[in-house]
Amino acid sequence: MNFKLTQIPDRIPQPRKSGLTMVMDKGLSIDEAKSFLSVAHPHVDIVKLGFGTSFVTPGLREKIEIYRSYNLPVYFGGTLFEAFLIRNQVEDYISVCRDFGITYMEVSDGSITIPHAEKCGYIEKLTKIGTVLSEVGSKDAEHIIPPYKWIELMRAELSAGASYVIAEAREAGNVGIYRGSGEVREGLVQEILTQIPEEKILWEAPQKAQQLYFIELIGCNVNLGNIAPNEVIPLETMRLGLRGDTFHLFLNKETSGQ
Repeated sequence: MNFKLTQIPDRIPQPRKSGLTMVMDKGLSIDEAKSFLSVAHPHVDIVKLGFGTSFVTPGLREKIEIYRSYNLPVYFGGTLFEAFLIRNQVEDYISVCRDFGITYMEVSDGSITIPHAEKCGYIEKLTKIGTVLSEVGSKDAEHIIPPYKWIELMRAELSAGASYVIAEAREAGNVGIYRGSGEVREGLVQEILTQIPEEKILWEAPQKAQQLYFIELIGCNVNLGNIAPNEVIPLETMRLGLRGDTFHLFLNKETSGQ
């Protein structure tokens, strides 16, 4: 940090296993990735190359190497895994990951229906070659999953070997754990937290109000994902109580009452 302030909450130092900020790269250029990392890299933990963007992004190998030079794990969006799966090309997906040096993989079923035992089988298979994040929830806003089912799916996928379960929200933050308006399904979230360890859940939270909700609920070391590159620094200030939304959150009562 550039100077000293008291009453700043303790962020878990990097490399960390909780308090993660996962950034969604939806097609940054090589220069944009360099520029983004020159400022934000101390506050980034994982980079996701969103949905199927890695298929069409020029200079993909070079961009991955740029992220790797900062010791940042990179992975392809879960939609790409589903695109390989629906075409019966799972082995090709594994080969692509190996070819590009990708050791983090996302297993999701947000766009297609996969029997859950089969999905867990893919998780088990991929954990033998890398770190797996599994996404729970549908990208279809009409498909409402009851809380007990979220818990059942998350528990099974963690048991299958997933290092984290991702709570689906899409890049817009308007499905899954959110209503179409972006409002958090608070009852769902709080029920999930009664059964699934908070440090094992990566909450997709692209909107500021969603990030604020989870920081207030869980604390500065909550795992948050689908963060836009230009929102990393603002998010970190919100985690530390240095933004109006959380200004009083971490101050002692005497100070916050002034």
